[in-house]
Amino acid sequence: MTETFHIVCPHCGGVNRVPSARLTEGPKCGQCHTPLLTGRPITLTAVNFDRHASRGDIPLVVDFWAPWCGPCRTMAPAFEQAARMLEPQVRLAKVNTEEEQGLAARFGIVSIPTLMIFRAGQQVARQSGAFGLQDIVRWVRSCI
Repeated sequence: MTETFHIVCPHCGGVNRVPSARLTEGPKCGQCHTPLLTGRPITLTAVNFDRHASRGDIPLVVDFWAPWCGPCRTMAPAFEQAARMLEPQVRLAKVNTEEEQGLAARFGIVSIPTLMIFRAGQQVARQSGAFGLQDIVRWVRSCI
């Protein structure tokens, strides 16, 4: 029997079942027909955070950041590149702590940038500070 993964669509929020063998073939959402995996971090808000963190079967790496934060802006291109390198094994996402203060409070974000990894809705790892591409990839792979 083929293993399947639930992938939450970054566009419409629909939950799609994708056979593991097809994860690298550019699967599209069954509802809105847009790509499920884009190789780019998705934006999470209070409205869609829990759906992505708990309904998707692949680990979710979240960058809690703010637009005024110099280290956050410095790390952003590396995080973007990491998404291209790590998908489809991992989904990367960003939470703007200025716009989503409730999420920042919920997860006790006291310094930014902070990276967190979620599996099945549970936090499994956390790391604060700005990282380069290789450090992000190494840390994520060591935690999943």
